[in-house]
Amino acid sequence: MLAFLGFLTVVLMLVLILAKKLTPTVALISVPLVTGLIACGFMVTDPENASGQVDFWANVQSISGMVTGASGIGSVAATGVMFLFSILFFGILTDAGTFQPIIEGIIKRMGSDPVLITLGTALLAMCVHLDGSGAVTFLICVPPLVPLYDAIGMKRTTLAATVAMAAGTMNILPWGGPTIRAASALGAGNDPVGFFLPVLPAVVVGLVSVLAFSALLGFREKSRIGSVALAGREYQSAQLSEEEQDLLRPKLFWVNISLIVLAIVCLLFSGFAPAVIFMVFYVLATVINYPNVEQSKARVDAHAQSAIMMCSVLFAAGCFCGIMKGSGMIDAMAKSLVSVMPDSLGRFFPLITGAISMPASLLFDPDSFYYGVLPILAETAKGFGIDPGAVGRAAILGQMTTGFPVSPLSPATFLLVGLSGVELGEHQKKTIPFAFALTIIMLLVAVLTGGVSL
Repeated sequence: MLAFLGFLTVVLMLVLILAKKLTPTVALISVPLVTGLIACGFMVTDPENASGQVDFWANVQSISGMVTGASGIGSVAATGVMFLFSILFFGILTDAGTFQPIIEGIIKRMGSDPVLITLGTALLAMCVHLDGSGAVTFLICVPPLVPLYDAIGMKRTTLAATVAMAAGTMNILPWGGPTIRAASALGAGNDPVGFFLPVLPAVVVGLVSVLAFSALLGFREKSRIGSVALAGREYQSAQLSEEEQDLLRPKLFWVNISLIVLAIVCLLFSGFAPAVIFMVFYVLATVINYPNVEQSKARVDAHAQSAIMMCSVLFAAGCFCGIMKGSGMIDAMAKSLVSVMPDSLGRFFPLITGAISMPASLLFDPDSFYYGVLPILAETAKGFGIDPGAVGRAAILGQMTTGFPVSPLSPATFLLVGLSGVELGEHQKKTIPFAFALTIIMLLVAVLTGGVSL
């Protein structure tokens, strides 16, 4: 019953968001609160309670700890701080006109061909995601590209989908979170590189497929916008108001570019938390560009709506994750998925695991899947003579890799849609088919090359 309630929670939340009946913030808070109250009030028993009776009030009160604890808001607090100050940092640099010459330079060299733009977007995201951090990738790639896509007339959902595909596929690398978790859960934690190498050919094919899908999106955009119009189109700077003109700091262009470069270097190599880095660089950007107190306050006010809106979604996601984990619904869902699989399918466990791995990102956070579901799947497959490592390698081809930039359980998803300025439902509708196709392509290649043995 607890598993059913868990699946109902996820499905109901996704339906409400995709159907635009509720905003993501409201859905992420209200749905798990209702089902969490049901689960904790009537289904969850205290293991120390010898009578086995449900302590209704004590269990209901425990929801507060689930929401605010380490598995809930605590898990996204640092990301929320980073998100807040990153919005302010990039917002100030945008107000100062920092990205305008960059956009003009890119368009001048690349023209206005959407195919080249989407390919360039994918390559940029691949390079940046070498550090394995989705949040960093989205923060570096998306803000400078949004004005470019707007200038050409391309959809922002195309930007979000392209970056998501590239970052998701790169997330399979051995220093990425999913691969490390899978290797650890299967007893290969000391050698994640060795665990990963058998699927390297599949990942390479996956990255090539990302470029192919990105080009396809570019061709679609080109067809929609019209090649005739594109052929003679030149970038026209937006007409700025007098107030916006006063905010421009053309003489500080290279100073601001240096701030961006230094921020990126610090994000990738300093070892400092991203939240701390953006707090520091927000202060530097403010002091350098708008040292006047009134101007500084005005810049915060100008970007407050966007920051509050997206941070609220982020913390709502923490509420959702905390209740799902704390109530036991995640664990129950994991056990039920394993129990319904017939023994006759044991030989195909790796193939089945790989096929469901990307959609499973919508139901399970990486810890629950790799430390809860994967060991059970691997042990079951072992009884049929299947290498447990094959099950793990099949899983990393989708679960919180290609699937992480569309999962409501990933704070980075909300960062991506927030920076792109698109709705979660629109992003998922466009990106999920490509993400699933990437997983299937890599899975087939892995089977053919022996990376995933049956």
